[in-house]
Amino acid sequence: MDPLAVLRKATADRRAAGLKRALRPRTPDDDGMLDLASNDYLGLSRDPRLIEAAVEAVRTWGAGSTGSRLVTGSTRLHQELETKLAAFCGAAGALVFSSGYLANLAAVAALGRGGLVVSDAGNHASIVDGCRLARARVVVTPRKDVAAVEKALAGRDEERAVVVTDAVFSVDGDVAPVAELSAVAARHGALLVVDEAHSLGVVGERGRGLVHSTGLFRESHIVRTVTLSKSLGSQGGAVLGEPEVIDTLIDTGRSFIFDTGLAPASVAAASAAVDILQHQPELPGRARLMAGELAAAARELDLETSEPAGAVVPVVLGRPETALTAAATCAELGVRVGCFRPPSVPVGRSCLRLTARANLSSDDLAVIRHALTAVAEVKVRA
Repeated sequence: MDPLAVLRKATADRRAAGLKRALRPRTPDDDGMLDLASNDYLGLSRDPRLIEAAVEAVRTWGAGSTGSRLVTGSTRLHQELETKLAAFCGAAGALVFSSGYLANLAAVAALGRGGLVVSDAGNHASIVDGCRLARARVVVTPRKDVAAVEKALAGRDEERAVVVTDAVFSVDGDVAPVAELSAVAARHGALLVVDEAHSLGVVGERGRGLVHSTGLFRESHIVRTVTLSKSLGSQGGAVLGEPEVIDTLIDTGRSFIFDTGLAPASVAAASAAVDILQHQPELPGRARLMAGELAAAARELDLETSEPAGAVVPVVLGRPETALTAAATCAELGVRVGCFRPPSVPVGRSCLRLTARANLSSDDLAVIRHALTAVAEVKVRA
């Protein structure tokens, strides 16, 4: 049997189901498109202050970090960013990774190894993969179901236990019940890992994230993961937690030990972004305001959406083909949007994902409303 024939058939099946994916490289000419697909929530990725910080880091340290963090990949910039992130978010310490994905892999796999991991059904794929790598007993609970989490913890025999959840869910844009989860985890001697990828820079005062905004940042059993590639406009990720957590990740986190360290340019850019959040505290509120405007525009057109807690605004369309057509229609009208289909979302919940930015203008909003009007027409015809 030809092994490639099996792959060709699988590809054909995905294409027939509307699930075939394709790379669409951006070019400088794409700047004319209104971007609602990226995670650049604060519009900082092209900010001159980030760019200059990155360029200076390249001049000083070179294009790459040259090795793993435990060999040659840690620079003074990495240490400064870790100190800055911990202080900004009210954490005891921080550890920088080369991506948010790898930060989640390390946090879940290393902290939950051989124990019980209780994971929300709506969690990001990086958390799902961390559960698989933990070699733990994994219980997947319904979205935001605190009672199910408590039941799983109460019936455990394992010494270790980790509860893990997104802070702001990456597609629906709603928030996890972190206060209730924290209380349950503490009651049963478990760690709570909260992925703040979509809340850092957007949720709470100065964008310090959901855990900080709920006053839980001093709780020693809470571990946070963050990404530097969304609100901070750079690249990379980090884990925030107590010294025991950081030590465990340095000693046993495979995606930390065996991965090349984050490039100095990305470290410097992320550090500059944290400085901007300190000095421009209005940016997170502006991003949330724009998200509210997008959701209101969708509701006015009878499009299914949610009340955004951060910058993510879904427009649920149902079938993959409908979502693909709607995304193409938006592109024709000059608006780039995300298009989410299974397995990224449940069957029957294919959607457009609009991501608000703090620097959207009133003219931008008018263009978006025009595109959403066309999306509503696509849905009616589907």
